[in-house]
Amino acid sequence: MTESDDAKTALRDYLRETREDLIWKLDGLSEREARLPRTPTGNNLLGIVKHCLNVEAAYFGRTFGREFPDVGELVPESAYEKDPQADWYATADETKDGLIDLYRRVGEFADRTIEALPLDAPGEVPWWRPETRAVTLQRIIVHVIADLARHAGHADILREQADNAIGVRQENSNLPDDHDWPAYVAKLTTLADRFR
Repeated sequence: MTESDDAKTALRDYLRETREDLIWKLDGLSEREARLPRTPTGNNLLGIVKHCLNVEAAYFGRTFGREFPDVGELVPESAYEKDPQADWYATADETKDGLIDLYRRVGEFADRTIEALPLDAPGEVPWWRPETRAVTLQRIIVHVIADLARHAGHADILREQADNAIGVRQENSNLPDDHDWPAYVAKLTTLADRFR
């Protein structure tokens, strides 16, 4: 295995982990809980997943002249003219399980693009400014990992608001066991109140 292959494998693995971290944030939630807006701008867990699956399908598809096989299941470009938030919520005919299944298929599609092309493969992102549209596969993988990681952080907070489920990964919360969280919050509140 070459150094380039090692780098591509590492990048693909981080992308897969982040994708799975997003998906598990829906684990055990009802349709309502997954869809419920939790911020003043309507952020919701299922909407984050829907947005991210559309991001991956576009960046690992159109950018490299490829097309997701079930393109009709994605949010079409024309939908954004009517609703600029079209990919940030599940419609009445979409389900949590259906969108998770779609995201897994989009993930397999993204992985196939990564496997098929070298890291220096050229691509073009048509929705970016003309002077920045020319990209490589490596740049897109890093860009998508960064984008998904940001949204995984959003999902962490929204899931904690839903039912106090916390942690960086399902199998490893990365948080202290048996911590007195109410006391910790009280301590931080006291510190913050000193700056009134």
